[in-house]
Amino acid sequence: MSTTSVARNEELLARAEALMPGGVSSPVRAYRAVGGHPPFIVAGEGCRVRDADGRTFVDLVCSWGPLIAGHAHPAVVAAIERQARLGTSYGAPTPLEVELAAEVVAAVPSLEMVRFVSSGTEAAMSALRLARAATGRAAILKFAGCYHGHADALLSKAGSGLATLGLPGSAGVTPETAADTITVAYNDASAVRDVAERVPLAAIVVEPFAGNMGCVPPQPGFLEELRRIADATGALLVFDEVITGFRLARGGAQSIVGVRPDITTLGKVIGGGLPVGAYGASRALMSQVAPLGPMYQAGTLSGNPLAMAAGLATLRLLDDGAYARLEAAGAWLEAGLNDAIRSSGARARVQRAGSLLTLFFTDRVVRDEDDAMTSDRERFAAFHRAMLRRGVMLPPSQFECWFLSLAHDDPALEEIVTAARASLKEVTP
Repeated sequence: MSTTSVARNEELLARAEALMPGGVSSPVRAYRAVGGHPPFIVAGEGCRVRDADGRTFVDLVCSWGPLIAGHAHPAVVAAIERQARLGTSYGAPTPLEVELAAEVVAAVPSLEMVRFVSSGTEAAMSALRLARAATGRAAILKFAGCYHGHADALLSKAGSGLATLGLPGSAGVTPETAADTITVAYNDASAVRDVAERVPLAAIVVEPFAGNMGCVPPQPGFLEELRRIADATGALLVFDEVITGFRLARGGAQSIVGVRPDITTLGKVIGGGLPVGAYGASRALMSQVAPLGPMYQAGTLSGNPLAMAAGLATLRLLDDGAYARLEAAGAWLEAGLNDAIRSSGARARVQRAGSLLTLFFTDRVVRDEDDAMTSDRERFAAFHRAMLRRGVMLPPSQFECWFLSLAHDDPALEEIVTAARASLKEVTP
């Protein structure tokens, strides 16, 4: 590596830190939890990215999930380029949003109508407003370690970036707002039942497969019990499928577990790498949304044609064969990592759901946030740095999923396992 290239990365970091808080546009990217400096990425192709220093990495961030087809997939790039030549945004209805809405509604079992927004945070915020409008109630229940974006009502306690930074909530969230949010442990249906019988809940909001305290699947019967509790108490069940939608299956996690929520939020994959979000429900519930009903929500770039084009191109790549390849890649990587853990003697375990997985530096099964917090974060940080030196870019947090794509071929998977084997030995005393 030349001195010039090193100086280039250092120069970018210095300029960024002078212009943006922490030098980043989202906190976890600052690498505060893992040490060292974040690479400034200048290009991506397939399953690899290149930074400003000219270094190439196998990428297991994949833009935190949207790039299920990999970086710069030709079909997605062509769709974006074709639309860009026609205009990037009109502030008016477009045929593309009708097409994408039809694809989404046809795929996700609980949806009859959908509204596009520009982020997962906006989708979650709007879904809860809809639940409150429909029920006339104020309180919502969420789960410790599940993250639903940074809207005030959902920052009473969260996973992912907030857990990484060691913050119990967020400055700027008023006590009055936080008072309407009740947080219980993930996978604890009895705690939900106790709350729902005492407090009139507008919504129970959950990641059906948690992805923001690491990969934590639901225990058998947990989601089914949430459905029963919601039905019995008049609460609406909201599935946050921003991560799992169109990733675990074409119909999302709800199509795998066979539980239908009242409201679903989506994002990431449905925009193919461009900013997007969506919320949807039955026709009756969505008729509460303006201009049909009294619940107001709007957005200048909602349904913009670039995101719609990228999303359509991505979804059209996701046939049964694509999901079979993602599952096979996930299973192979899980097995390879488990073998590397055994050979190194590391106190660690892998948890996986399809193309999502996390290597936790704990030897206990992770069922909730308390289990996840037993992970040795210092050892993860050392592991992260060791993997980066060996050309593998992991999410810079113990409490995040690794994301596989259709572009992660056998050589890339071998490269990841080889790097993990050496890195685990390096960080294990």
